[in-house]
Amino acid sequence: MERLTTPSKPSQVRGFLTIHSAPSALRHHIDWAIQGVLGNWIKLSWNPQPLLPGTFRTQLEFRGAQGAAAEIASSLRSWHYLNFEVIESNEIGGELFRFTPELGIHRAIIDLSGAVLVNENQLSAVLAKTFDEESIRQGIADIMGTSWELELERFRSVGLQEVPRLRAI
Repeated sequence: MERLTTPSKPSQVRGFLTIHSAPSALRHHIDWAIQGVLGNWIKLSWNPQPLLPGTFRTQLEFRGAQGAAAEIASSLRSWHYLNFEVIESNEIGGELFRFTPELGIHRAIIDLSGAVLVNENQLSAVLAKTFDEESIRQGIADIMGTSWELELERFRSVGLQEVPRLRAI
């Protein structure tokens, strides 16, 4: 019988970080924090965030060891002025982290299409704490991160609004 072992090299994952808004003063600190997690030099390209004057936005696609997204999210959430999301994916799915100053951080397991997966334990916990339909609905919405999704959607659409304006030029 063949012995099961853990892989000697941590599996590589793909990731995508979107910082929707960050104060100007934090941009270099964010660069350094991400460099510390990924272990290589990066220079993010920051653009003004029109929804929140005085803030900037950026995106980064990365490859790293499994758990890199969790480390990035953990280091970025210490700055309460950021709105960001970071996703990590591998062959079977991945993890999604979303953060807003008002809501805090949300972590979800996702499938290959990016849909949030809800497991039996999460549903059992909601059902154990709630007694009416509205509370159950709210508990499931919290598991799926609906509040974070609604809050960050306005930032995502900023990039889409720029596309027609650029094509018209």
